Amino acid sequence: MKKIRNFNLFLFVVLAILSCDKDELVNLVEPSHRVIVTSEMNFDNTINVGGHIDFGDISQGVESRLWTFPETVSTIVGASGNTSSKDVVKGLFNTPGVYDVTLNQVFKKNVYPNEDSQVPIDGRELDTTIVVTVLGPVEAYIKAHYINDDGTTGEELDLSDNAENELTASKYVRLSYTADGSPEDFVWNLPGAKPDQVAEAEPEVDVRYSKLGSWDLQFIASRNRPGGADTINVKKFIKVVASTEPVTLDRVFEKTKETSIGLEFSREMDPESVNKDDFTVKIETAAGAVLNPVIANVSVDNTEGNVLVVELSNEIIYNDDTVKVSYIPGTLRTSDLVDATEIVDAVLTDFIKENLFDDPNFSEVDNSFEKSEVENWPYLWWGAPWDGYDMSFSYDQAHSGEKSMYLEFHPEGGMIIGNVDASGENITFPTEKGFNYEMGAWFYVVDAGVPVVSNVRMYWRPSTNWGVPDNPTFSADSPVGEWFYSSAIVNFSADGNESFMLRGQNVNSETLKFYMDDLSLYKLSSRP
Repeated sequence: MKKIRNFNLFLFVVLAILSCDKDELVNLVEPSHRVIVTSEMNFDNTINVGGHIDFGDISQGVESRLWTFPETVSTIVGASGNTSSKDVVKGLFNTPGVYDVTLNQVFKKNVYPNEDSQVPIDGRELDTTIVVTVLGPVEAYIKAHYINDDGTTGEELDLSDNAENELTASKYVRLSYTADGSPEDFVWNLPGAKPDQVAEAEPEVDVRYSKLGSWDLQFIASRNRPGGADTINVKKFIKVVASTEPVTLDRVFEKTKETSIGLEFSREMDPESVNKDDFTVKIETAAGAVLNPVIANVSVDNTEGNVLVVELSNEIIYNDDTVKVSYIPGTLRTSDLVDATEIVDAVLTDFIKENLFDDPNFSEVDNSFEKSEVENWPYLWWGAPWDGYDMSFSYDQAHSGEKSMYLEFHPEGGMIIGNVDASGENITFPTEKGFNYEMGAWFYVVDAGVPVVSNVRMYWRPSTNWGVPDNPTFSADSPVGEWFYSSAIVNFSADGNESFMLRGQNVNSETLKFYMDDLSLYKLSSRP
């Protein structure tokens, strides 16, 4: 009975097909349509040496096919030579390089060459080339050099284990690397140095050693896909020894939000020599008052021996304060027994601040331009001279990440652009009335021409304040060939959602060329 039922069902389907009209029968004819896939197509067909890629011909209407692989450097699994007529083949690659794998197809009738083709070509034969990149193992090579007092590169250091290259405390070392195998990520791990880790490292970095002792070095070069890494470890790479040079105060910063100050010296300080009574702090408020807070304690930081922590007992530090620290010569000295010299009104320059644009819950502004396209920063149609610019996004320079905005202001030209999403709607960020904000960005000037008063200004809409200052002003004193930060203190006239307008002006007879990256917005605390 089961067989009969199956036969009756088959007969019913045949009769149904035969009952279709001619147009419906045409739709059942197999088209000739090219579709080729690989197992690594989403990764640029890049593999490790010794790895494999699967190639698939899933085209419709193929009468015959022939895959051809490069000889001597590759093997087709299951084939005796370097060709195959199978629809799916596996290729092994045993030599680093860039290679072509070709597919010749003959179709039963004129072929549609692509998945979205609407009309077939006048022909039945197609040739396709697939480029395969085979990467060798990641191999890194590093060098280290002393840095001379004038900033030039000095003698090369020995990178053997236990070499203990001798370095005077507070001096710098220049580290560099080269690498094979196309690694993408580079990290220096440098205990005893400042910084003690350099991620996304440039090919050359300078680090400072201030802590006495012998310190190791580690360098890692890696790539994610295809995976690969090389790690270099050097034991007791450097030995930091005592200095007789004067110790300097290099930075005054907010150590703990609102309550403590950090004093960063050029080398380690002796914890036994610290006396809080030798220090004073003065706070000048935005309203003009002068405060003299009590110092609760001064101590050497637990992890950074060249940093003193000044703790306040009865006062809070606000972002709009001017904070000054002084030291009357007393007992303070370095670990290598050099006395600290007088400090008079050293100004706190680095407050603890959080860039609101880094918080995805605050705003959708692509402040580092990693996802931005030209269409996201459109011209706002102010007319001449504000249409005298060229803008793109570049991988050539980046303050962070991989991309930055590249701008060229034409001679006596300028720019006015907004910020929109893919649908053309303004990308906004929330603001509050009654607070000061620091709005800024990083800049890298390539060619400033002969700048006079050229500038960029950061505006917003709809509650625009046309009185914001230049941010930055490009002048003869502006750095060229290096990143620098520029910011302005702004406030908003109402609570609401604002959208960026970036305006630039070039009053010179030469093109102004620069990169811009990492837009920032910091909400500042103000003394009540």
